Amino acid sequence: MTETLVPPAVEPAPRRLFIKTYGCQMNVYDSERMADVLRPLGYAPTEVVEDADFVILNTCHIREKAAEKVYSELGKLRDLRAERLAAGQGRMTIAVAGCVAQAEGEEIMRRQPAVDLVVGPQAYHQLPELLTRTARARGERIGADFAPNEKFDALQAPRAVTGVTAFLTVQEGCDKFCTFCVVPYTRGAEWSRPVADVLAEARDLAARGVREITLLGQNVNAYDGQGPDGRPSTLARLAHALAEIPGLDRIRYTTSHPNDMSDDLIAAHGELEALMPYLHLPVQSGSDRILRLMNRKHGRKAYLDLIDRIRAARPDMALSGDFIVGFPGETDRDFEDTMDLVRRVNYASAFSFMYSPRPGTPAATMAAQVPDDVARARLHALQALLLEQQTAFNAAQAGRTLDVLFERKGRHGAQAIGRSPYLQSVHVEDADHLIGRIVPVRIARGQQNSLAGRLLEARG
Repeated sequence: MTETLVPPAVEPAPRRLFIKTYGCQMNVYDSERMADVLRPLGYAPTEVVEDADFVILNTCHIREKAAEKVYSELGKLRDLRAERLAAGQGRMTIAVAGCVAQAEGEEIMRRQPAVDLVVGPQAYHQLPELLTRTARARGERIGADFAPNEKFDALQAPRAVTGVTAFLTVQEGCDKFCTFCVVPYTRGAEWSRPVADVLAEARDLAARGVREITLLGQNVNAYDGQGPDGRPSTLARLAHALAEIPGLDRIRYTTSHPNDMSDDLIAAHGELEALMPYLHLPVQSGSDRILRLMNRKHGRKAYLDLIDRIRAARPDMALSGDFIVGFPGETDRDFEDTMDLVRRVNYASAFSFMYSPRPGTPAATMAAQVPDDVARARLHALQALLLEQQTAFNAAQAGRTLDVLFERKGRHGAQAIGRSPYLQSVHVEDADHLIGRIVPVRIARGQQNSLAGRLLEARG
């Protein structure tokens, strides 16, 4: 009898996904979820763009010349795809996602025909369908309609977890319409996920080892998701519910608007041990005149009073902020008002930028645009002051004992790196066996961007 040999089945090579993420933490979260929805299609992540079968540029429209940078990157990807095809390595699919996609979808397809897909931030759950349609060379190639509830309903669960910290989007969109900002046009109106959905995702993360979550939203403290009783909740009530989840030891949130910093949220910082004493609360300018031109709907006194109330509830609160210098019409006096506010608040960290116009925003056509050299000089002066404050805050931690959540191995030997309650990076020797644990650390010295410490005894 002749034996028939059946050749073993050949497993198809995994398809590789490369995502380049620009901008804010919201985009980091969105990139993670895009990887999640594509995983069932056989896409495994790669950090080498040359190996990728599918490349996504997850874009941000906030930074200067954002669209131009995207087009430059697309030109490189077009050439890379041609090289891969010439080498017989298969066709690379190219997609643009995020806020630039939302704002300039049709223009992207017109200017760069190499792009296969354009997907706005509320439509990335459609990626599998859009990708399939593109492969069949038919159907819509642009998915950019606002429907955040549909997006979250369609996302695959559970999420991929790669560490002990995670972002969790709870709110999207913005109703504030600051005159410099494109977010209301690219992310849509404010919308909040139901409390039950947020808690379910948080419980799943905690069950898989996440110890700290950062709640994300364009105006996260405007959160008003439906609660268990069917009525709108608040971010404070959500934080209290999250703090009850076993294993979830730390809660943060970003980004907040001063006008949405409610009394119960301020009180929660004094009531909840899990709510970390670090708050990012952008003010943008210290000048009342510029704040009016920005349509911020608050003044410097209201902001400073708010800071006093927050520090009364949580005296050790570390504050962070955002600043724009060189806004149209800004005078030397306006800029000095900003410097004065910074001195009064004394920030632990901050982000500062030179104003650049965004097409379609009211500020882009305002009179009295500030010359670049003047704005740049102001930015340097502001950044020097902010860096001085940050360095002093870090130096003041020397001699203190802080609870550190260790997240990953360091660069040297058994070194481990974690985060303090104030979001500072902390380096500790002989601690790599403690990754995933919260450990008391004696701070030896504070440096410009980090702290160095030594172990006492572990807990948690």
